[in-house]
Amino acid sequence: MRISVIGGGTVSDTQATIAEEVGRRLAERGHDLVCGGLGGVMEAACRGASEAGARTIAILPGEDPRAANPHVDVPIATGLGHARNALVVLNGDAVIAVDGGVGTLSEVGFAGVYDRPIAGLETHDAPGVERVESPAEAVAYVERAVE
Repeated sequence: MRISVIGGGTVSDTQATIAEEVGRRLAERGHDLVCGGLGGVMEAACRGASEAGARTIAILPGEDPRAANPHVDVPIATGLGHARNALVVLNGDAVIAVDGGVGTLSEVGFAGVYDRPIAGLETHDAPGVERVESPAEAVAYVERAVE
């Protein structure tokens, strides 16, 4: 499966640790990780996934694929800015949200529009978001929801 991981572009050390564990657990379960490809949650999740052997795919807002964080295997430049958020969601079978601001909230909205299950760790309280307490619970939830 491909799982989209969304969240803040700047995060605390605690949130980065959570995102990195999400990425690692996705890799251990054999999933590809899709994200926005920049810093914060995106970079931490990619780091965890990459170090555990998963493929990482970035849907970038700009025109330069070299803007991706160093843990991205497949950078996709879009030139769409925040409009690329819809593509981040559409390219995953489910979504895991960690923290995040209004950009993340837009991705949560797209996940609802496109019927993608959403697990939320310390993120927006929005319709369709299944609040979970740990990266393990997040991964288990999206796996069950997609089956």
